[in-house]
Amino acid sequence: MARRVSFTAILLAGSRPGRDAFAESFGTDLKALIPIGGEPMVRRPVRALLQSECVGRILVLSQAPERIAAVLPDDARISVRESRGTIAETMLALLDDPALRWPLLVTTADHALLEPGTIDEFCSAAARADVAIGVVERARLLARLPQTRRTWLKFRGGAYTGANLFALHSPAVRSAIELWRSVEQDRKKARRVIRLLGPLTLVGVALRLIGLDTVLARLGRKLGLTIEAFQLTNPLAGVDVDKAEDHALVEAILKGQA
Repeated sequence: MARRVSFTAILLAGSRPGRDAFAESFGTDLKALIPIGGEPMVRRPVRALLQSECVGRILVLSQAPERIAAVLPDDARISVRESRGTIAETMLALLDDPALRWPLLVTTADHALLEPGTIDEFCSAAARADVAIGVVERARLLARLPQTRRTWLKFRGGAYTGANLFALHSPAVRSAIELWRSVEQDRKKARRVIRLLGPLTLVGVALRLIGLDTVLARLGRKLGLTIEAFQLTNPLAGVDVDKAEDHALVEAILKGQA
């Protein structure tokens, strides 16, 4: 049996600038501390990472590292560090750390339904790409949660939602993170990235003439990387907690009511 690659998990537990009305509705100013299933939300993905066969170390990043560290499991594999102002700035700072162990598995504190099996599935599939992106196909998610509302990226062959799972295999991914930094404040990030590939690609996506794999291959050539998306089998990997409606849905799922 091939030896499993040991990933360093990067868990993003930061906050957007300014007030967070969603967090405040639960009596906190930090989204990662919103309670889910009777515990701070951030504990749930951290616990899944600890149980994964693919994860070695876990680095949690937050603008309030002491407060986040106080609610995490007591495990020597976990460390907590202060994050920068944005995700891209945080990741670029990590790339400059010579002690960082590659490859990286990146996920988020609001991935409250993340499971160890999903992590292992993704890490195994992602081993051959410089940048790997976890996605869930629309039909699979709607078969499990018919009423859920997600943001769908539509391509030839299917529509997908992100699963907040990314694998980065070496410092060569800097070009991809620099690109993300240029668009991360834009609500329509994906469309802006596709626009960078030229009008033919943009029109091809709009008319559903081009598949997701083709778009990522073109983006990879532009950046000098291999970029691939992997469809996850667990539809709940496509559910995060970004608003009150999501919170109610996840609580219902955990209680077996959805």
